[in-house]
Amino acid sequence: MRVLVIGAAGMVGRKLVQRLAREGQINDQTITQLTLYDVVAPEAHREAPFEVESLSGDFAAEGEAERLIENKPEIIFHLAAIVSGEAEVEFDKGYRINLTGTWRLLEAIRGADYRPRLVFTSSIAVFGAPFPTEIPDDFHHTPLTSYGVQKSCGELLLMDYTRKGIVDGIGIRLPTISVRPGKPNKAASGFFSGIIREPLAGVEAVCPVDPSVRHWFASPRAAVGFLLHAAALDGEQAGPRRNLTMPGVSETVGGMVEALRRVAGDQVADRVRWEPDPFIESIVAGWPTTFEAKRARELGFKAESSFEEIIRIHIEDELGGKIS
Repeated sequence: MRVLVIGAAGMVGRKLVQRLAREGQINDQTITQLTLYDVVAPEAHREAPFEVESLSGDFAAEGEAERLIENKPEIIFHLAAIVSGEAEVEFDKGYRINLTGTWRLLEAIRGADYRPRLVFTSSIAVFGAPFPTEIPDDFHHTPLTSYGVQKSCGELLLMDYTRKGIVDGIGIRLPTISVRPGKPNKAASGFFSGIIREPLAGVEAVCPVDPSVRHWFASPRAAVGFLLHAAALDGEQAGPRRNLTMPGVSETVGGMVEALRRVAGDQVADRVRWEPDPFIESIVAGWPTTFEAKRARELGFKAESSFEEIIRIHIEDELGGKIS
């Protein structure tokens, strides 16, 4: 089985590739070739028990999608995206990658005349306020950011190209992934990881929103699990509505810091400073906070049960079980 990962140099992409290289299969099917692609060439993982090809390029460029699917990969993970804060500031760039790039990938598959499983990473940003207390699976799309609009368009394309039999698509609306390792990216949600990651590493962190702000979270480990489960899911079981809100943990920013205090102690939690940023607050104010995620849970998708668990996973996976 041939697998293509678009956006393989990103944090979730790297973790997905590591797991694929370690396990060597998806849904009991052996991986024979893995192609990795991003704007910079991803790490090739030469230790994998199958051929690994690493490519770089401009995802939205004409002819690029055709190059990527030349060997007709049976499973395609589409993780490439211009993230929320950057998509808001870089308007043209966001639409070019998030919408045009996705459409060109679907058209390339259509031209290749074969039907792969396409796993598309969407976002809870497709929903916009005002919200009910718990957002149901059939809540309407009224995104309040350019990123949310672009992901919503991607979901509609995925559903229509699946309906036409061009792809066998599964779209997963990821919660905000926390705690992200490494350096912050340009996502407006980056502070959700920073206020945990930096204090655990012995560094002060700034929280740009009020402690009462509530949001929807899952760990990087859960995100990889979502992707692999989506790749193996029976499309008929998913039905015609192929875009699913993933399960997660609903928690306030203040609750996150208190969870950090319970896990790591006062000295670590007190490294968080509260400095409101009107730009970040304006973006976050339109984001959803709590989801039902009933369909995804019924289809077997799983996430953490508390933010404490998310913090402990970060310490285990990224810090070797040690706190600075």
